Amino acid sequence: MIHTRKLTRNFVVKKETVEAVKGIDIDVAPGELVAFLGPNGAGKSTTLRMLTTLLKPTSGTATVAGLDVATDPAGVRARIGYIGQGNGGGHSYRVIDEMVMQGRFYGMNAMDAKARAEELLTSLELTDLAKRTVIKLSGGQRRRMDVALGLMHSPQLLFLDEPSTGMDPQNRANLWEHITRMRAEHGTTIVLTTHYMDEADSMSERVIVIDHGRIIADDTPARLKADLAGDLFAVEVAARSAAGVRPLLLRAAAGGEVEEGAYDGVVRFRLRITHGSRLAPGLLNQMHDAGAPALSMELKPPTLDDVFLELTGRSLREGADA
Repeated sequence: MIHTRKLTRNFVVKKETVEAVKGIDIDVAPGELVAFLGPNGAGKSTTLRMLTTLLKPTSGTATVAGLDVATDPAGVRARIGYIGQGNGGGHSYRVIDEMVMQGRFYGMNAMDAKARAEELLTSLELTDLAKRTVIKLSGGQRRRMDVALGLMHSPQLLFLDEPSTGMDPQNRANLWEHITRMRAEHGTTIVLTTHYMDEADSMSERVIVIDHGRIIADDTPARLKADLAGDLFAVEVAARSAAGVRPLLLRAAAGGEVEEGAYDGVVRFRLRITHGSRLAPGLLNQMHDAGAPALSMELKPPTLDDVFLELTGRSLREGADA
């Protein structure tokens, strides 16, 4: 559904060339749900804008839905849906009119466009707002309308650039329920960017991490978390027995760092271990046999933000806020 090779995009800022995207290769199969992660300025939105024909690549090739983005941009647009970060509705138009016009732009007849619009209004809980002008909608309501516009023509490939920004948890859940149902019914391919890690983790089958214009990781969320981050293992022992447990924990960390802090006669160790739920019981037994029984223990599975921190040295959320 998506195939790129050595795709680049440069911008000229104050007579200096800025490489926003630096030769990335992407392959997305039909029916996949892929999340692009990266802080603002990493190149993920620029990549999406090239794939949706809003920006021309500086070099490289890209085919989307079987068509070349450079030679047949109109054909690509006819086959995809795109929900960008900005609002797509005209402020002085009514919601229902915007949606029907969107369907007509994609070649639907008036009756089918109205029926599809009403279906989406119901699904995204916009029915009561159908005759309200766009400018009178709240931020979350406008976001739901943008999603409805992107779904009007039931595209085979849907791009979602931070689709749930500004939505409350209930509306986020409703949005994803509709998207997953549409995907199940029609086999829709979905490419997503988001700063909500729970969305990327729970919804996507693959995560592509982009930083400084390059792809630095591409795998399933589970494998990225297991291979790059590991489970966070925290354990407390009596200070008098801490020396005997350090070598065990250093080996368990497999070359990683072991953080250590002391208070009130207790030493707390923090480290990351792979497959923590399997290894932690044996490690606790070894500590006990070494004369350093655990006073307390905590095991936390890694998050995608941990993965990004491991790959780049900074938090994904910190990068997004910056």
